[in-house]
Amino acid sequence: MKPSEIREMTLDDLNLKVKELSKELFNIRFQHTSGRLDNPMKISQLRKDMARVKTIIREKENEKRA
Repeated sequence: MKPSEIREMTLDDLNLKVKELSKELFNIRFQHTSGRLDNPMKISQLRKDMARVKTIIREKENEKRA
C-alpha cells in the first residue's frame, strides 16, 4: 500500500485495516511454519504495511489533538 492511499482513509477504516492485516499476517505465518508458503517475502511486506498504517493512525490522532 502506498502512504497516499492510506492517508485518504478515515480512522475507523485504518483501524479495520490493521485488524485485517494482523489476521492475514497470522495466516501467512501459519502457512510459513507448515511449509505451504510460496513467497516468504510476503511476511515482511505485511509487517511494513501494518507499520505504515499504524504510523498514519498516530499522525491523524496527533493532528486531532493539536
